[in-house]
Amino acid sequence: MSEDKNTEEIIEKSEESHKKVETPIEDLEKKIETLEKENDDFKNKWMRSNADYQNLQKQSIQSVSQEILKNKLNLLSEFMTIYEDFIRAENSLSKNNVDTSGIEVIRKNMEKIFSENNITPIDDIVGKPFDPQIHDAVSVIEDDSVDDGTIIQEVAKGYYAEKRILKPSKVIVSKKKSEKQK
Repeated sequence: MSEDKNTEEIIEKSEESHKKVETPIEDLEKKIETLEKENDDFKNKWMRSNADYQNLQKQSIQSVSQEILKNKLNLLSEFMTIYEDFIRAENSLSKNNVDTSGIEVIRKNMEKIFSENNITPIDDIVGKPFDPQIHDAVSVIEDDSVDDGTIIQEVAKGYYAEKRILKPSKVIVSKKKSEKQK
């Protein structure tokens, strides 16, 4: 019996020792699982943060580009007024037989700058319907020979820039005479 008792004690000690070994292994497995979850969480947060940063970077670039374009168009619009003054001066001087070659050189240089900046005139508008998006009506004249809202005269040229209206064309628009006036 003493041998049986010793054997039982050995078995019990062995089981206790086995339990002690099992517990640290299970603890380590749980710790690994916890760390893997934390790693995944950090990785997901990093990926979201990186995506947010990239979006912010794109938005910033787009915002700066739009602001630069807006400022450029404002400057070109102011420049356009000076250009139109040169055209009026050139026309006035040439009617009086004054040499306008100097003004012509300046006008051509300005036109070159406009061309390099994709500024194009709004052309061929007389006889077409009035469009408030690209035309500015400065006067309305009664005229039964054309439909209501037809452009009958261009007073000042309009211009496109970067697929936008830089300056609307100033026009005179037709209106049919009312029945009372006929």
